[in-house]
Amino acid sequence: MSDHLPPPPSTLPLGRSGLSVSPIAWGMWRFAGDDVPAARARVEAALAAGVTLFDTADIYGPDNGEPFGAAEALLGRVFAESPGLRDTMVLATKGGIVMGVPYDSSATYLASAIDASLARLGVDRIELWQIHRPDMLTHPQEAARALEDAHRAGKIAAIGVSNHSAAQAAALAKFLPVPLASHQPEFSALALGPLTDGVLDQAMAEEMAVLAWSPLGGGRLARPIDDHVHAVAALLDLKADAYGVSRAAAAYSWIMAHPARPIPIVGTQNPERIGEIPQALVPRWTRAEWYAVLQTSMGEKLP
Repeated sequence: MSDHLPPPPSTLPLGRSGLSVSPIAWGMWRFAGDDVPAARARVEAALAAGVTLFDTADIYGPDNGEPFGAAEALLGRVFAESPGLRDTMVLATKGGIVMGVPYDSSATYLASAIDASLARLGVDRIELWQIHRPDMLTHPQEAARALEDAHRAGKIAAIGVSNHSAAQAAALAKFLPVPLASHQPEFSALALGPLTDGVLDQAMAEEMAVLAWSPLGGGRLARPIDDHVHAVAALLDLKADAYGVSRAAAAYSWIMAHPARPIPIVGTQNPERIGEIPQALVPRWTRAEWYAVLQTSMGEKLP
């Protein structure tokens, strides 16, 4: 019997939504510019790499020196030019961050944010809509009411949360008529919080999908700048070399080895590197190897 952990399946359920998605997602935080053919080429590269889950947000834009909503609007222009692409993907977006506020999950705002995203994207339905960050000044029942209304109207097919604690997700779920479909935490070989803060445990218990943002540790695993990150990267390189893949692929595969089956959100905007996404499905980890990465990242041995 092999002592390797099971490989990720070729498709994963998006929680209990009835939707299925690829085990790796492509993210559009850096999806920017005015060149629609170039933008379309990036989308097509992700589809060619087997990606079916595409993740964006209404706040993606200002970090690239562009307006609020720019990434969604660019994707909307891609859809307008190539309408067939829309039907090939499961589309996820997020809302609730308001520049200068910073968070608003009031029923009025969430309803307007969902409508605005639909308009920018030029679509009549978003498969997964997520509250981007928790608003401490909105009762979860109020947020749930707006999400329920949008779901009933067919504007959104599934509801998720991003950057929420397990308790915050549970509070929202308490008031929703449909199960929460997903969590979106930061998770990588350098950002270990979901392993111990209850998010991955809740995801497994409640059959929620997990979308892992910044799976390369904010780029630090690609370009280590200190001894600690170098040590983690060295272990990933051993795995990468053994399977003839990139360090990034090894980092994604380490995330996917967890039984919650986290879905790394790959953020590269380079079509060539997007084409390398399937490499992440190749490496297999033993328990000892996986825990070695964890303990090196922690800087201490587990008890």
